[in-house]
Amino acid sequence: MTSHQELRIIDASLNRVGEGLRFLEDIARLLLNNTALSQQLKAMRHDLIVGDFLFHRNLLESRDSENDVGKYSEVPGEAKAKELPSLIVANSRRAQEALRTLEEMAKVPATSPELDSDKFKKARFDLYTIERKLVSGMLRQDKLKQLSGLYVIIDTEMLKGRSHAEVTIQVIRGGARVVQLRDKYLSKDKLLAVGLALKSICAERNVLFTMNDYLDIALAAGADGLHLGQGDLPVKAARQLLPLDKILGISTTNVEQAVTGLADGADHVAVGSIYPTSTKETAVVVGLESLRQVRQAVSAPLVAIGGINKDNVADVIAAGADAVAVISGVIAADSPEVASRQIAGIFET
Repeated sequence: MTSHQELRIIDASLNRVGEGLRFLEDIARLLLNNTALSQQLKAMRHDLIVGDFLFHRNLLESRDSENDVGKYSEVPGEAKAKELPSLIVANSRRAQEALRTLEEMAKVPATSPELDSDKFKKARFDLYTIERKLVSGMLRQDKLKQLSGLYVIIDTEMLKGRSHAEVTIQVIRGGARVVQLRDKYLSKDKLLAVGLALKSICAERNVLFTMNDYLDIALAAGADGLHLGQGDLPVKAARQLLPLDKILGISTTNVEQAVTGLADGADHVAVGSIYPTSTKETAVVVGLESLRQVRQAVSAPLVAIGGINKDNVADVIAAGADAVAVISGVIAADSPEVASRQIAGIFET
């Protein structure tokens, strides 16, 4: 039979697990809008609550909060204000430590059969992974908030002899909030030099800089993020290799690809080609209807791409795009700055 003192340990540990998991669940649900993590945390919390009423009554009878010698104890500095990522870590560790206590208590002879050591162990290891996902999600929130409006892709082939830096400065002056570097021809050393220059330009002007396709260049240039196509490095692999604060995008043509990409670790999805485009002859035109369908299926930032210009961008925004990725409609124009301003201005009307 479980002793009164053992029941107090179990009761306190279960309370710590529930409190920590509830905080993490609220972060996933209300701040990150992450349905999968929120549901996983909710299911974990419910699964770990002891369901037998008699055992729960025994726990309540053992509880002695008024005489608990640890109720007013504080760790130095614990009461200081903390950033949300630090609170996620603190509550994760709180739940993990309590789960370890429950895991060990379940091994004690005569402990209630309600306690399953293997269940607590599995929950603890699951929580290690969840903690990483929540912290990384919070660290990327500020960047994701910038992912709206005009998103310009600087494609080397479309520059027609103009410098990457010159065009980047112009589109930023015109209102671009995100700049992506895309290149299929430069050697890696030359591409890295371009990436470093564009990252510096964007950082000075509080604009996001992302790299298309090449994880190594994104890392070496200190890019804010990486964008992948369906045939590139798998999203799961890229998410593991990218630093926690780097955003990750994935190109999609339909709802299934969008949902899968986000589940694998992408932060946002690009949908296209919305219209026929001269920059990618093999692009499949999916139209505004596919954009609407993806918008209904996901809450993550949505970037529309393909054939978008000042004449059709209003329709794209109305279909649910948070941002529009433009290549030729801006950088092939006589004045990339003016072309950018025309499109960016439509988001403000």
